[in-house]
Amino acid sequence: MAFQEIQADDLQDNPFRPFHKDWTLITAEHAGKTNMMTASWGGLGIMWNKPVAYIVVRPQRFTKKLIDASGTLSLCFFEEKFRKELAFCGKHSGKDVDKIAECHLTLQHEKETPYFDEARLVLLCKKLFAQPFDKKSFVDLTIPEKVYQDGDFHTLYILEIEKILKKI
Repeated sequence: MAFQEIQADDLQDNPFRPFHKDWTLITAEHAGKTNMMTASWGGLGIMWNKPVAYIVVRPQRFTKKLIDASGTLSLCFFEEKFRKELAFCGKHSGKDVDKIAECHLTLQHEKETPYFDEARLVLLCKKLFAQPFDKKSFVDLTIPEKVYQDGDFHTLYILEIEKILKKI
């Protein structure tokens, strides 16, 4: 199956569902190493007059090292039939296992940005902003108490969506 490039204004997906219900794979590559992680927190919007996605990644995630070392990454959204593979990616670290081989996914590249042929929708992104969360910045103090008991605050990334590929 092939992809068709679409414009951000033509994206018909519900902006909440891909991250919350469908999950996504955040995929990054650096120095010949590719890894992906599942994500269920993030969103889409406009920032600095650009179509953007935002994601958050905890410091202990292996994929974070690749994201930090690379200028680009992809967000790949999958159909329900890939739920098992995405769950596997969320339970295993790329430090310990080749998740691409284990999940039988087909790695593709758009220039230097990795993505997966099995995805139904791919956002090819360039990093614009990265900032670790800080406990002092929370207005609702119940959030760090519940979500960050170990002090492992996410890093917020704002990503320019450079290209959108939709499965046809």
